Amino acid sequence: MKFPSKIVENAVNQLSSLPGIGKKSALRLVLHMIKQDTSNINNFGLSFVDLSKNINYCKECYSISDHDICSICSNHKRDQNTICVVEDIRVLMSIEKTMQYNGKYHVIGGLISPIDGISPEKLRINELVERIKKTNISEVIFALSTTMNGDTTNFYIYNKIKDMQIKISSIARGISIGDELEYTDEMTLGTAITSRLPYENSFIK
Repeated sequence: MKFPSKIVENAVNQLSSLPGIGKKSALRLVLHMIKQDTSNINNFGLSFVDLSKNINYCKECYSISDHDICSICSNHKRDQNTICVVEDIRVLMSIEKTMQYNGKYHVIGGLISPIDGISPEKLRINELVERIKKTNISEVIFALSTTMNGDTTNFYIYNKIKDMQIKISSIARGISIGDELEYTDEMTLGTAITSRLPYENSFIK
């Protein structure tokens, strides 16, 4: 694709480096931005500069936050004894939208995937184990994708914490096998959380 302007070409190359955005989509976005007021374009750029400089990860749950401790972990009205284990911030946001869960979270940052070179050590699983040991947690809920990698990760974590004196549960299997939770509708996801089952019931021993 030849461009009439190096400036446009550079902007297209930057946008097309993002997941799910090809050259044509990037060009369409760039042409749209060119038509915007200078202040709008500047605000757009500054928001990403702010993102790179000031974004934090919560020191308790590892969610994205503007501060050292996120708004969920610092909210004492939430259930302090329950942790919901999620893959990333997208799943956390999906669960929050259901308004069916009032505990805390632990964002492990991905799923175990040997084929992609993601080992347990690259995730925040050890941090989860230490968090359970140091706090008064009574229940851990697995809310990972119902995929092979999700099931593998669930089972790995289960083996790390099964001897602790806590309840270990998993969201109900109303969600189809192979589904990623961020794409599940709010009602189905909310029901899956409130109807959660003991994790031991989800696999054949």
